[in-house]
Amino acid sequence: MLKRVALIVAGWFLLVLGAAGLFLPVLPGIPFLLIGLSILSIEYDWARRWVTALRRRFPATDRKLQGILNKKVKPTSA
Repeated sequence: MLKRVALIVAGWFLLVLGAAGLFLPVLPGIPFLLIGLSILSIEYDWARRWVTALRRRFPATDRKLQGILNKKVKPTSA
């Protein structure tokens, strides 16, 4: 329960920070919006639909992001 609340709070915080970053020159707004939306997509259907739509609209960006994530997540073999 605590983990779920922490994810929701973090997602909304990043969305608000991203929205502020669209107007403030010192904050990168788009990355914060995307990260917040990705976190919220775990809990909310509306966010999941937005993430799915963005993945369909920008497939090259999605492939690049998945490649970065897979590189960092891959376990090292001994």
